[in-house]
Amino acid sequence: MKKEKKKPEVEETEQVTEAEKSTEETAEEVVEEKKEPTAEAKLTEELKAEKEKYIRLFAEYDNYRKRTSAEKLQIYDDATAHAVKELLPLADSMTNALAQFEGKDVPEEFSKGIELIAQQLKTCLEKLKVEAFCEVGDTFDPELHNAVSMVEDADLGENTISAVYQKGYKIGDKIIRHAMVVVANA
Repeated sequence: MKKEKKKPEVEETEQVTEAEKSTEETAEEVVEEKKEPTAEAKLTEELKAEKEKYIRLFAEYDNYRKRTSAEKLQIYDDATAHAVKELLPLADSMTNALAQFEGKDVPEEFSKGIELIAQQLKTCLEKLKVEAFCEVGDTFDPELHNAVSMVEDADLGENTISAVYQKGYKIGDKIIRHAMVVVANA
């Protein structure tokens, strides 16, 4: 019985040796393949790398272009807002002058001249895309309006503007000056 046990062990050893040889041969083939890529494979890899660089560069340039365009618009709006801010007292004075002339005996040429100047100023502000906002009866918005005082008024709703001391101005969404108002029923 002892002899029979030795025979299978020898056969197993021979099988293991053959398996090891085939594994070694396969490993050698893989190493040879890895060591010597073809010229076509090299060029394909280089092309992929260059395409990726190009795509990244294009994306960076596109982002740069968009960012600088947005910055230019922002700078233009800021400069316009700064210049218009200096002209707003003139607009307020024109509005007050027109209000003073209503119902009074003032030479027509004088009041007509003030009206024309006020209209020219309004046209200039419109060309610069500056909008006046805030009228009596509008709803109070703390982001747009500066509440100077509050009053109780049964004729007006809750948080309604009852008087405007100074109009507000904006360019697009950018507030140049907040409106000064009286709020009813706050």
